[in-house]
Amino acid sequence: MEEHSNLSVPSELSTVQTEQSGIRHFLSRLRSYFVLDPLIFLYTILLGTASLFVSFFDTHGEKQHGIARSWSRWILATAMCPVRVVGFEKIDTSQTAIYAANHISALDIPVLYAKLPIQFRILAKQELFRYPFVGGHLKRSGQFPVDQTNARAAVRSLVRAIESLKAGMPLVIFPEGGRAADGHIMPFMSGAFHASIKAQVPVVPLAIVHTFEALPMNSFHIQPRELLLIAGEPISPAGCTLRNVDELAGKVQRVIEDMYYAYAPVRDPRDTQEIV
Repeated sequence: MEEHSNLSVPSELSTVQTEQSGIRHFLSRLRSYFVLDPLIFLYTILLGTASLFVSFFDTHGEKQHGIARSWSRWILATAMCPVRVVGFEKIDTSQTAIYAANHISALDIPVLYAKLPIQFRILAKQELFRYPFVGGHLKRSGQFPVDQTNARAAVRSLVRAIESLKAGMPLVIFPEGGRAADGHIMPFMSGAFHASIKAQVPVVPLAIVHTFEALPMNSFHIQPRELLLIAGEPISPAGCTLRNVDELAGKVQRVIEDMYYAYAPVRDPRDTQEIV
């Protein structure tokens, strides 16, 4: 009897721990749905409206960018997701560049607005421009929509982005073309890298880590944790022609993958070695 009792203890403890974990998860969901998410929606409405208002007086977009930065900081603070930056000493903010980042969560854009110490424009999917308040800010602040179903419209946006780069305005791109649903980096599309070659500006690789674990795609459940924004060495397009655009995109992707999978909790799919 005594031996049987000793063997049953670990099972009982496991059951208690599972129940406690389930309760914590349930309470975490309630906190997101009834506190954190409503606050974030409120910030979006208030600051989106403010951005739309100042856009009629802010010809250079500085005030709108400042509003977007405040919106991002409020969101990250409310989500209890501090951001640690790594490698920013490699960035020369006085030099115009394209900042290429992976995209795994709705928190990625707030991370970039909050932590990139420059004013920039975003090459973003057309769908984002249809969202209430967010879309208004994007349209009025000079961001560049990319309609992936309309090649001519996409080219027009890319041409405008190149002109903006030549005028000295940095550009942020998400080369995957959308968010990954499983926390892995998807293949890069090469289209946006035409801008680097045409404008002859370097590409700064950025890896955003842990935002997927904090807020996965198609979820409203925020799970607070520290986020990482890692900068790699700028990659120059010198000597590249448009024939080399796929090569440039591949090089940037490899650098971002190296940085991302060094810290992400998901396994690097490039690693084909079996775990023994």
